[in-house]
Amino acid sequence: MYRHTQFSWAIMAILAWIASFLILATWLLGYNVIVLVFGIIIAVLACLFYGLTIEVNKEQRTLSWWFGPGVAKKTLSFDDIEEIKGVTNSLRHGVGMRITNDGWVYSASGFSAIEVSLSDGMKYRLGTNDQARLLDALSEKITSAE
Repeated sequence: MYRHTQFSWAIMAILAWIASFLILATWLLGYNVIVLVFGIIIAVLACLFYGLTIEVNKEQRTLSWWFGPGVAKKTLSFDDIEEIKGVTNSLRHGVGMRITNDGWVYSASGFSAIEVSLSDGMKYRLGTNDQARLLDALSEKITSAE
């Protein structure tokens, strides 16, 4: 089984930048319920999106990925996967999860990713800082599935 979690330093940097404005607002405005609520929202987002985990389960023949403790978890069966290749994301792909012209993008930070194409035409780009090992794990599992 392959399992790797990439820390979301880019997402944390964005949240820290936003938090710096909250600190400034607290200093300028004093205690304010709206600033406090916004600070709690930022803290919750930091806990939910601290990293992107990708897992290849050989026994169940699945590829799974999720943010933090299990946010936006997606699992694909090897039988549904048509092609997997290493790709490089651009700045337009961003971080987090979003839909683009290239399909769904799940990225914690950095530009290295794999592209998973399904037999129905859907594509997923999974950001990883361990592209070579992930491709090895997936190619081994998918070739054994055929």
